[in-house]
Amino acid sequence: MRIPAWTEDELVLAAALVVKNGWRELRTEDPEVQELSDLLRSLPLHTPEARSLPSFRSPDSVSRKTTDFMTNHPSYAGKATRCGKPTLLMIQAFTEREAEMRLAAEALRDAIGSGELHHIPPQAEEVDETGISAIEGRLLVRRTLARERDPKLRARKIEHVRRHGLPLRCEVCAFDFAQAYGELGDGYIEVHHVTPLHISGVRETKLDDLACLCANCHRMCHRIRPGESWRTPNALRELMRKPAKEAVH
Repeated sequence: MRIPAWTEDELVLAAALVVKNGWRELRTEDPEVQELSDLLRSLPLHTPEARSLPSFRSPDSVSRKTTDFMTNHPSYAGKATRCGKPTLLMIQAFTEREAEMRLAAEALRDAIGSGELHHIPPQAEEVDETGISAIEGRLLVRRTLARERDPKLRARKIEHVRRHGLPLRCEVCAFDFAQAYGELGDGYIEVHHVTPLHISGVRETKLDDLACLCANCHRMCHRIRPGESWRTPNALRELMRKPAKEAVH
């Protein structure tokens, strides 16, 4: 059985370690490498069979990954090691948005430490059709999608909107299910977290953290492109205002 490729969750955590070390590699015997190896081997990202392999995310393999990050960084003057595109994208993300990416790593560690992520089953759309998960990593996206699909939370959000006399329609495109589908669509809307977890932190969801969206806008908020996190409703609204050719690029 082959060792699975590194997921974005794992790459976020490894890259954060390298950045903390001044973009220098860490050796196998380093305590932080040992700790990260233990953590990666515990994550519910791969099959139990894969995680049981002796070389799976071993300290040696973690150390080699830190070498990939160091030698493929633009400032490194020596010969770069061979690595995959996901590692290169992660280097780019940490180089261009270090503060945001370090927050993502911290939020991921907090969520792992709570133990909650180990009990949330895989969610549809946690990885998009290209196979690229969000900057935050698959596990935080899984947690967010599970929360957004909580029927009690959705019902509370709908009640909150109606109590304030607001129309139950998409906050991005203004689509109204009741107007379009009559009685069938009455009371229907989807909810979306306004702020990514690496910004808001791992905390209990409040109603103000949620936006009401139609199914299309909700999907577009979660649709991922390399090096991007999910979009807020405001960001999606601005994207829709751009000319079609400009929005593609």
